[in-house]
Amino acid sequence: MILSDKYKAGWGRWNTLSSLFTLFIWFIRGLFFRLFWRSSKGLVLIGPSVKIISGHKLSVGKNFIIERGAEINCICSEGIQLGEKVTIGSYATIRPSNLYGGAVGMGLKIGNHSNIGPYSYIGCSGYIEIGNNVMMAPRVSLYAENHNFDSIDVPMKDQGVATAPIIIEDDCWIAANCIILSGVRIGKGSVIAAGSVITKDVAPYSVMGGNPAKKLKTRT
Repeated sequence: MILSDKYKAGWGRWNTLSSLFTLFIWFIRGLFFRLFWRSSKGLVLIGPSVKIISGHKLSVGKNFIIERGAEINCICSEGIQLGEKVTIGSYATIRPSNLYGGAVGMGLKIGNHSNIGPYSYIGCSGYIEIGNNVMMAPRVSLYAENHNFDSIDVPMKDQGVATAPIIIEDDCWIAANCIILSGVRIGKGSVIAAGSVITKDVAPYSVMGGNPAKKLKTRT
């Protein structure tokens, strides 16, 4: 029992030191990355294999974290603006424009104390604004555009897209595997259940679920 306790204590110290070393490397990487951004404040932590394109259009607030393998494409007309204590989860993608040509998208604004969950996709070719204290679970997808398909004589990929903004107001919780489509506003304090597809505006303090999502109850 005594040996077991010593082993656990030693293992705990090793984990702590390993974590501190990892954060130190992320900090050093952040010092380099931020040299190429429009603006940054406070602490910046950058995980391995992170990709940031056209960082001169990226602005971040204090205590910004972007985790392993995430990608931020900043080729857009409005830029990418991230508030204080924003975290971009592992392998999440923020993409307003296609790297291989086509129209330039609008961009993204995120308020303070909000996060993008791991493996999420933020398609901000139309403008997307996410408020303060918004929790986003893994594999959430936001699409601020739709492909046009009115003509049956022209391939859909050649008919262009129609964009419309997505607004997520303060203090919302977007659970795992949700899809939010263009032109939608999610009201303050709402909860979107896992796997839901949001196609219409959501009133403040609503709890939504299903495909397409329907109101399950009101938090008030």
